Amino acid sequence: MSPVSDPILPAEYIQTLADGTVKQVNPFSGTQVWTVPGRADRPLEIAPAQVNPLVPTDLTTACAFCSDRYLQTPPEKDRSVLVGSAYERRFGLLPEEVTATVAAFRRIPNLFEIMSVDYWQANYGYVLSPGADVRRQRYLASPGGRDHLLAMIRRRLNHRAATMTEDELLEQAGDFFGSAHDVIVAQRHFRDGATTDDQLASSGTLTPAEHREYLDLTTSAMVDLYEENRYIRYVAVFQNWLKPAGASFDHLHKQLVGVDEHGVQTDLEVAAVRRNPNVFNERAVNYAGYHNLVIAENDNAVALAGFGHRYPSLEVWSTSPTSEPWLMTAAERHDMSDLIHAMHAATGAIVPSNEEWHHKPPDVDVAMPWHVLLKWRVSTLAGFEGGTKIYLNTIDPYTLRDRMVAALYRLRDAGAVADSVRIAKECACRPNSLRYNPNLR
Repeated sequence: MSPVSDPILPAEYIQTLADGTVKQVNPFSGTQVWTVPGRADRPLEIAPAQVNPLVPTDLTTACAFCSDRYLQTPPEKDRSVLVGSAYERRFGLLPEEVTATVAAFRRIPNLFEIMSVDYWQANYGYVLSPGADVRRQRYLASPGGRDHLLAMIRRRLNHRAATMTEDELLEQAGDFFGSAHDVIVAQRHFRDGATTDDQLASSGTLTPAEHREYLDLTTSAMVDLYEENRYIRYVAVFQNWLKPAGASFDHLHKQLVGVDEHGVQTDLEVAAVRRNPNVFNERAVNYAGYHNLVIAENDNAVALAGFGHRYPSLEVWSTSPTSEPWLMTAAERHDMSDLIHAMHAATGAIVPSNEEWHHKPPDVDVAMPWHVLLKWRVSTLAGFEGGTKIYLNTIDPYTLRDRMVAALYRLRDAGAVADSVRIAKECACRPNSLRYNPNLR
């Protein structure tokens, strides 16, 4: 159900009180957030309880996502392989082909999906597309394909599989070929040159070129899910980094989940833009510019310190006139990638975080800018928040800005982020820089 009216909003979304308390209101949801003096000094990084030395085999076997354990994950949909200096895509590899090359990034179904094929079949009469069914039959007929599928199905069903015949188990195989919940997995578990198990490979330790390919493979997976299942109304894209942020593995990966609703946040934003087509400029990027919260920009994207979020949050907004990420030019997508990568790099690899993508659903008739949030999961919601719905955020937007700006200058000087990234006072901060609104073109 879509909301019909705006939340009650104050004239200013950020207020600093005499004692230093910073009160914020989210301009789209009305969420109230306070940052209280003193609590901002709490440590952000979550250090591991124990650090162990690595042996060479650990680099490729640390978890089920690692490159020597490809067949411990469901049948691969596609992958990116670095050939020379360019990435090539490989689609629908068979078990014997999966281990023949090392993937820079690979797309696999989630073994324990949120929205199962059974859900779509029971509620909508969904059937596998002809292409997906061909892949299923080809996989079953391949050397090792049947055994791989049986192993994956048994792992998913656990003790329930013991009472089922092989044919009954294989009836479940369609889940892997019609999955609406996919995972994009990066190659490395540990960063290059790692000697201890706390030196994880994160989004920020990728090169800008690697991160662009990571984002491109994710974007192509989005449109593929929309095309494969016509009942999907929204593809949620997110990344959980480290266990405090919900990650099952400390191995870099994104997830895509097709759902049959837009979700509350998207409904709020659609309702807001229907009432005011320029709302994303006025309440987000323009406001951030007027209050010196813009952190960085390039030709097609802008990054700012977010306000009104339950956790310290960075926002990256596409300034492209195109709403859909998969319809943007490569330059527009890659500028978004470069700023997202820079935000991760400046955050650091030991800060737990969630990356959330927000885009215009295909069945919505209003323009909306693609934007990505990076939320630092450095606090735990407790009784105060539950009872008051006022959220205590450990770091205010201005302190967040200062931390990021200082780190970005160091990283750019070291060549660790794209040199096209303009930082702080280098940014133009032009009003209405988001060009999604056709009235402003």
